[in-house]
Amino acid sequence: MNRLNAKYNNEIVANLMKRFNYTSVMECPKVVKIVVNMGIGDAIANPKALDEAVAELTLITGQKPVITKAKKSIANFKLREGMPIGCKVTLRGERMYDFMDKLFNISLPRVRDFRGVSKTAFDGRGNYTLGVKEQIIYPEISYDKVNIVRGMDVVFVTTANTNEEAYALLEELGMPFTK
Repeated sequence: MNRLNAKYNNEIVANLMKRFNYTSVMECPKVVKIVVNMGIGDAIANPKALDEAVAELTLITGQKPVITKAKKSIANFKLREGMPIGCKVTLRGERMYDFMDKLFNISLPRVRDFRGVSKTAFDGRGNYTLGVKEQIIYPEISYDKVNIVRGMDVVFVTTANTNEEAYALLEELGMPFTK
């Protein structure tokens, strides 16, 4: 069992039950999945860029990404419907907790001038979205092998009903929010 998963089961559930006056353990919010999405705009002109992004996302998450395709044609961007435009990974279970642990304790503190993540990036239904500007903050990525610095979106999907509950959950898990 992962360190973060054990901490959730042993400490965090009890803290959340006390804080929000839940009657059952099943009412406690939990992280269901993490979706890591990387949009590659230059994949239209350079198909090789997509392969590099897929390889990097595989290294970061430990899981093979799914290639996402364009839903609509946009003439100004020379984009046709169905063209590959990005890749994403959905992490659940053990891999999700491993990725979360690594993100909170190793990768985010490596960001230049890091003061914490925003408290306002909740969607109103208990989900949190985090934008990472460069993939080189992850220890698996070798700085010398990176051709283009790409960003990614990391979405934490929780069972929380409100932003307050989701914030409490992520804070307990160790998310470095701004003070």
